Amino acid sequence: MRTTNMRSFSSLSILLILLFNSIVLAEVHVRIMNKLGYGRSMNIHCQSQDDDFGILILPDGYETEWRFSINFWGSTLFYCDVQWDNSLMLYHFDAYSTDRDLERCQTECRWMITPEGMLYGYNQKYGNWEIMSNKES
Repeated sequence: MRTTNMRSFSSLSILLILLFNSIVLAEVHVRIMNKLGYGRSMNIHCQSQDDDFGILILPDGYETEWRFSINFWGSTLFYCDVQWDNSLMLYHFDAYSTDRDLERCQTECRWMITPEGMLYGYNQKYGNWEIMSNKES
């Protein structure tokens, strides 16, 4: 009897862990688009505490993307540094922060940098683009 209860408890525990992982730790897709226009490329370097994607040269109209799962502690953070027009200034932004993006980017975080140096983020929850930052700030 005791062995049957332990097996049932173990099976239930494993099932709950798998269910928790599939719901809470869902996969997120990040896309960053170069919309600078006029044929301008940008250098972009994105990373997290565990992953470094290196420096990429992103031509006008192109995008970079990656996928990840939110960590168990809810502290996932990916950030990027962007530079264009031979500027010495780096433009830094958080491409994904669990605190800010858990509801805003449920499965997809899209970013766009425009000719004016504006950073737009797509709010998946409300279905609209939002001004997130300005290079001049």
